[in-house]
Amino acid sequence: MKTQDIEYNVGGQRYVGHFVVDEGREGRRPGVLVGPEGGGLVDLTKSIAWRLAEAGYAAFAMDYYGDGQPLADMNEVMIRLGPWMADPTGVREIAAAALAVLERQPQTDPERLAAIGYCFGGTTALELGRSGAALKAIVGFHSGLSTARPDDAANIQAKVLVCIGADDPIIPAEQRLAFEQEMTRGGVDWRMNVHGGAGHSFTNPNVGALGRPGFAYDEAADRRSWAAMMDLFAEALGGA
Repeated sequence: MKTQDIEYNVGGQRYVGHFVVDEGREGRRPGVLVGPEGGGLVDLTKSIAWRLAEAGYAAFAMDYYGDGQPLADMNEVMIRLGPWMADPTGVREIAAAALAVLERQPQTDPERLAAIGYCFGGTTALELGRSGAALKAIVGFHSGLSTARPDDAANIQAKVLVCIGADDPIIPAEQRLAFEQEMTRGGVDWRMNVHGGAGHSFTNPNVGALGRPGFAYDEAADRRSWAAMMDLFAEALGGA
């Protein structure tokens, strides 16, 4: 397995993402951009890229904050995310630059690209789609669904899957309904899986350390949502 940290620049800021690919496989294969949770690029995100590479994809885990460094202070995370939620232009540009890195890799088939993400990473994948990026699939895991630019859903070219916990305190039923309406108005091929009994960050085995109500790992929801993603990839990307 080949792993490589790759730099990209947006607005004079240096970002460093993590690329993983199985060099034992010949030829080009679909590329998957991975958006981390709000804290940024951590070992868990890199392990997801590794898992995708094992499944036959070329995976690039992106960096939000610069130099490939995550943020440990959740208060700082919220301060940094706030402006992007109010105006997604900045995070769309960062994601587009990361997608370009993935697309340039010799193992990547540029005609078969996907973006996935966790928590704010899923929000980022959706915003990348709303920007009109040439994606075949978008997957959000416990991703924030609201956007400052709902009319941009008409720009989404990808098939969209979001996997949400029914008990997620950050993504209430009203937000899910607004997303459904947004996707439908935009003419998007979309699907939403709502996992009963699951809260926020249900794919993160370490989330309990935060001690936040409604944040909990859920093995069944984690396993089922990954399988749903692979089902979408088989449909939209032709598998790996």
